[in-house]
Amino acid sequence: MSLLVDRLPEEIDADPDAIFDAFVAWNAERGLTLYPAQEEALIEVVSGNNLILATPTGSGKSLVAAGAHFTALTRDQRTFYTAPIKALVSEKFFDLCAVFGTENVGMMTGDASVNPGAPIICCTAEILANVALRDGAAADIGQVVMDEFHFYAEPDRGWAWQVPLLELPKVQFILMSATLGDVTMFKDDLTRRTGRETAVVKHAERPVPLVYSYRMTPLHETLEEMLSTGQAPVYVVHFTQAAAMERAQALMSINMATKAEKEAIAAMIGGFRFTTRFGRALSRLVRHGIGVHHAGMLPKYRRLVERLAQAGLLKVICGTDTLGVGVNVPIRTVLFTALSKYDGNKVRRLRAREFHQIAGRAGRAGFDTIGYVACQAPEHDIENAKALAKIGDDPKRRRGYARKKPPEGFVGWSEDTFVKLQEAEPEPLNSRFKVSNAMLLAVINRPGDCFQAMKHLLTDNHEDRKWQRRHISQAIAIYRSLLAGGIVEQFSEPDEQGRRARLTIELQEDFALNQALSTFALAAFDLLDRESPSYALDMVSIVESILDDPRQILSAQLKKARGEAVAQMKADGIEYEERMEQLAEVMYPMPLEDLLLGAYETYRRGHPWVGDYTVSPKSVVRDMFERAMTFSEYIQFYELARSEGTVLRYLADAYRTLSRTVPEHLKTDDLVDLIEWLGELVRQVDSSLIDEWEKLTNPEAALEQQEQLDVKVRPVTANVRAFRVLVRNAMFRLVELCALEKEDELEELAPDVDWGAALDAYYADHEEILTDADARGPALLRIEEESGLWKVRQTIKDPAGDGDWGIDAQVDLAASDEEGRAVLHVQGLNRL
Repeated sequence: MSLLVDRLPEEIDADPDAIFDAFVAWNAERGLTLYPAQEEALIEVVSGNNLILATPTGSGKSLVAAGAHFTALTRDQRTFYTAPIKALVSEKFFDLCAVFGTENVGMMTGDASVNPGAPIICCTAEILANVALRDGAAADIGQVVMDEFHFYAEPDRGWAWQVPLLELPKVQFILMSATLGDVTMFKDDLTRRTGRETAVVKHAERPVPLVYSYRMTPLHETLEEMLSTGQAPVYVVHFTQAAAMERAQALMSINMATKAEKEAIAAMIGGFRFTTRFGRALSRLVRHGIGVHHAGMLPKYRRLVERLAQAGLLKVICGTDTLGVGVNVPIRTVLFTALSKYDGNKVRRLRAREFHQIAGRAGRAGFDTIGYVACQAPEHDIENAKALAKIGDDPKRRRGYARKKPPEGFVGWSEDTFVKLQEAEPEPLNSRFKVSNAMLLAVINRPGDCFQAMKHLLTDNHEDRKWQRRHISQAIAIYRSLLAGGIVEQFSEPDEQGRRARLTIELQEDFALNQALSTFALAAFDLLDRESPSYALDMVSIVESILDDPRQILSAQLKKARGEAVAQMKADGIEYEERMEQLAEVMYPMPLEDLLLGAYETYRRGHPWVGDYTVSPKSVVRDMFERAMTFSEYIQFYELARSEGTVLRYLADAYRTLSRTVPEHLKTDDLVDLIEWLGELVRQVDSSLIDEWEKLTNPEAALEQQEQLDVKVRPVTANVRAFRVLVRNAMFRLVELCALEKEDELEELAPDVDWGAALDAYYADHEEILTDADARGPALLRIEEESGLWKVRQTIKDPAGDGDWGIDAQVDLAASDEEGRAVLHVQGLNRL
């Protein structure tokens, strides 16, 4: 199949009809015929008009976007595609590479930049917003395609979807979403700002019509009926990850798949590695024909569920309401378990936009002729209806029946609620404009009158007048602080570039387009003592402080820390009131807190753009390393089974940042060992995050690789340096358990050793087992590397410094490769 780019007309500014015909012909070659709404939208685009495309899910908005990029290339214009999340941007990058060729497509997400000079750029909305602020109307952008434009109304991120509309008056805009609601304001605003006509294409006929039903039967009965009437695959919508998993396990009693289907599932799974406790539970579920899908899962598990669903092998998928954006799960039926959810502040009913975003996923174009959307009635309503049906028409008995009441605080719904949501237009999109240090710095740094530029931004945005006044006050306060700090110099007369003020400092290159605090980390590295035994871990702590907070992990650490503190205080006989006072002071681990917060305040005074971000001391990588835990042990220790994906993404981000941010001359052997260990740990758990990062450096080769369900992970022993660290950590984990005298856990790891007798013998010689930085150092570990089997001895650091006790073990290399971790056969805790 030829690339779409090969169909470009030879002349620039080709006739719109010729552009349209070339695009239609290329699709016809692929066996695709455009829907009427797609044709209407593309005619507007090739004619040079702005376009607001508000058509249902499954109506082919991606094809319109491809036609828009094609149109921009025919005019020798740069075209930007934006999406709300990095995973979607990355997915679209590879899609467009396959259509236009890798040399014509680039990507910028803030933590990855590939071919940034390409004529087609895939990026997050924040990246485009910062380019618009930095360059204004002079930006080298001819067209912008903004996908999932309903994110304009997101409280924290909506500003990024609005700023390009305000700052890029020469651009042709294509705004796309299935749930935009009333777009009159955007239509009029875009036409006024760009001087182009703005077309709206909406209410297109849905390629797969939907049938709605309200269910008064218990959920398992509803599902059994759906399975028997050909409505599978069914996506069962929950509003927490825990509820999705619990429901999936409860459905194991239903016979979901035939023997032949189960054999097909097993054949497709093949040698796929289920490496975690959650994975082993998922293995049982998918083999039964039930999938689970939510953001907390490891990427490889989500991909497995998606591939099995695409093959038609999963009858039911229990997931969360995140289905609406960037999820590749083909489904025929969407089944809502509720029409109310907890949104972080309160329980409320679903909004129309939320409902349509999820319901719209039902019915697969090209597979289904009809899609189904069903909603379960509240459980107490179902029970009451069932009981009244049993009673019959006897009015006396019906009056005497004590109806089951909803739980306290329950926000209910009814069939009327369900019908109203179906008929309701998505709510109007509310402006979420905001002012930041980075915004002012970017505008001041560009040529021209920054005061007029900021006046335009602050008074001609989409906010009402009350909020505009607040933003103006905030901008004035930021500007005065920049003046007072000597960061900005104001001129009495404009200079040769028309500037009435300028920055007195050099902004870091693309200061707002990359990790904002990476330059702070570089400065903080110089504060450390390279000779300190904790140097490598302190470097890790600096890097962790600039990463986004993984809330689930930090909450779990805090819960664990407070639980241990309470237990200790009770053991010490501390009274309840005092315990509560002391408990308020307990936090999750924050290494180098004082150093980092002090350094940040100093750095911020000279580098004001970091004021929009806050350094956040925390310990996840360091905590895992110091505890000498494997990924699975860490998940179990903090009870994070439902957040495995969150933990892995954090570790992968930490690995990428350590690899990219720490200069080579600052990397000691210990730090290189630690980075290698972290990379191998992530790769062995789920290589997809690192593989995708590495694929971006060679997208052409990545396109040639056919995606496999079970990606073969390289042997864990192949990276000898990283494997030695894994062995060292596994041995030191035994030392820590010995120090804590946790005989039960030691017996789980090495049941053939009499740990009680061994520890008694050790403590007859020494008072304690030390576990400080020196105790875990490589000097106390001896490894004899032999083919197939390593012999290791971990010397225990005792208070007298005798070093006469140690743990002996053998490392099974073949078993280690099979399991993706260091597999030890412990021989005992022995005196030399």
